Amino acid sequence: MISIADVRAAAVRLEGVAHRTPVLESHTLDEMVGSHVFLKCESFQRMGAFKFRGAYNCIAQLTPKQRSGGVVAYSSGNHAQGVALAARLLGTRATIVMPHDAPASKLAATRGYGAEVIEYVRGRGVREEIAQKLSEELGATLIAPFDDERIIAGAGTAALELLEETGPLDAIVVPVGGGGLLSGTAIAAHGVDERTTIYGVEPESGDDVRRSLERGEIVSIDVPDTIADGLRTQAPSELTFGIARAHGVRIVTVTDDELRTAMRVLFERLKIVVEPSGAAGVAALLSRKLELPGQRVGAIVSGGNVDALRFSYLISPQAT
Repeated sequence: MISIADVRAAAVRLEGVAHRTPVLESHTLDEMVGSHVFLKCESFQRMGAFKFRGAYNCIAQLTPKQRSGGVVAYSSGNHAQGVALAARLLGTRATIVMPHDAPASKLAATRGYGAEVIEYVRGRGVREEIAQKLSEELGATLIAPFDDERIIAGAGTAALELLEETGPLDAIVVPVGGGGLLSGTAIAAHGVDERTTIYGVEPESGDDVRRSLERGEIVSIDVPDTIADGLRTQAPSELTFGIARAHGVRIVTVTDDELRTAMRVLFERLKIVVEPSGAAGVAALLSRKLELPGQRVGAIVSGGNVDALRFSYLISPQAT
């Protein structure tokens, strides 16, 4: 099982490579939600999302022989970019399997970091199987988006930094896709203070982790129909599900309209651009799906990779 020691070791590897992203506060936001909120803005991370942390921590631990063979990953965008950039920095080649309908800006950025992109059509291929076959053909190492202890430990460094800056928190709220960030956050936070409650936020149409925890077993769902492209996973892994259960994680869900509202508030009040997935934690607080009156709450803003036209549309009245 991953421990706080693994997260601290990841922090050492990332020192001087990953950005120590800012923690922002807003009196207006506090008044709107009734809590003292600390936003850990991973939208300012290298390649625009927390995913760089796990990707770099994972690839940095590969042997020279493994690196010489390259790496393969599958992702709708942010993990793709994180692996592509980390691979470039560590001197290995990356091949990324991405859905054909991934945001154009994420496809372009992944290629821009030097990775080869293999596109597939959702529903006509299983990305894990495509990536596994590629890794075998190329003799490359498969870098999973969340089902890897090194990925999880790297993701946990965001929460570790948050707590180092804020001191004790009553709760930390994070977006949930496959559960890598959720798992890393729980391990880091409870390694510092076991009293901190960890909340995960999923789209209403993509509540696989909520269902899994309620049933006590992994539940798989259809590909979610949501604007939060980074949260369109269909099931947690055995690893992330086990960590979530062990740490007593609680899950809430939000609608796409609530995500849009959070994006708009973050832009208007804090002047930051956040992608739909990254706004999930704030959406749960603003919608009062999660009410934590008077508490000190950390919210990890997981990413800001959204192009200007899509962002302007999503926060406009026409989008609702």
